[in-house]
Amino acid sequence: MPELSADQVTAYLDRIGVRDALKDVLKDASKDALKPDVDLKPDVDTLRLLHRAHVLTVPFENLSVHLPGEEISLELPALVDKIVTRRRGGFCYELNGLFAALLEAIGFGVDRMAARTYSAERGAFTNSPLDHLALRVTDAAGGVWLADVGFGRHSELPLRYTERGAQHDPFGTFQLVETADGLLDVQLNDSPQYRVDPRAMALADFEMGRWWQVTSPASIFRRNLMCSLPTPDGRVTLNGRRLITADADGRHEKVLKGDAAVLAAYRELFGIELATVPTIA
Repeated sequence: MPELSADQVTAYLDRIGVRDALKDVLKDASKDALKPDVDLKPDVDTLRLLHRAHVLTVPFENLSVHLPGEEISLELPALVDKIVTRRRGGFCYELNGLFAALLEAIGFGVDRMAARTYSAERGAFTNSPLDHLALRVTDAAGGVWLADVGFGRHSELPLRYTERGAQHDPFGTFQLVETADGLLDVQLNDSPQYRVDPRAMALADFEMGRWWQVTSPASIFRRNLMCSLPTPDGRVTLNGRRLITADADGRHEKVLKGDAAVLAAYRELFGIELATVPTIA
């Protein structure tokens, strides 16, 4: 499969804002050594650094579904152009798809896994086996991790894949629970989030899931317009024109008046420059 070039790796690292922090994980401790041929160690410290930086920097969003002329592609050049060059976000196939390529370029082993998300409204997992893409990552020491930078609200740091007890994360308490048929349920604060099939897949295998999410009237991404990002003390979300912030003082919501206010919110809160306001058709 295609790989990220050294220049693309450097641009990606700049996109997620880790240039200064890399002095702690570079073989050459000088931050000025961050050049296209930079050599990162595929260890747990690097994985945690990159995972956290990605989650806190790149928005979870489905704006392309509702912008005229924009297509969602799982081809690596398209992902680099959208997320790195144009500094946009995306949903699971895009975010985890590109993050997997970054990790592989650094030297991690990565398996792409399919998952069914859980619907609290229906009280059941979805019928679609390709509803979500999650990553199983192996570091140089043999440690195995569940990495997921594309689920919206998930963990700030990667989770230990083989740990079955509670795992405490800045975003909550997670637990991985094996099912009787060998699948893996991911829980947050005792609530199911998604059910993972541990068999490794290729990113191209998720093309049918991508197509369904973008085109089906039943897809949450067709029925909703969302852009969301964690903040130091909570989360900020823009659902259409509804701006929702959660912080230490609670949850706050307001409706933005006028296109200029919406475009300014995308730019100032998420770093996304748009020429037109996305709308649900």
